[in-house]
Amino acid sequence: MMSYQDTLAQDRRLSLLLVLAETPGYSANAFLLRDAIDSIYGHNASVDLVRTDIAWLAEQQLVTSRSTGDVMLATLTARGADVAAGRAHVPGVKKPMP
Repeated sequence: MMSYQDTLAQDRRLSLLLVLAETPGYSANAFLLRDAIDSIYGHNASVDLVRTDIAWLAEQQLVTSRSTGDVMLATLTARGADVAAGRAHVPGVKKPMP
């Protein structure tokens, strides 16, 4: 059985992918992503937690990331778009509802 924290992390990662899928250029920085997943999906996450999720998503090749100073930018990959749309599944990311 999955813990509440694991369930929350999986949903937060899906939320990040969904926001990036709807963002022009499929890219956004961690600060904007934090605000978007809070206002749209109700995830009250710190920027540090969002950065950690971006790094995890990058390890899974669902996003690419780069940092300039304190700003971390995430860009959705084709694989990440497939996961956000429910065409592919990656353990650790919640499946989207149909």
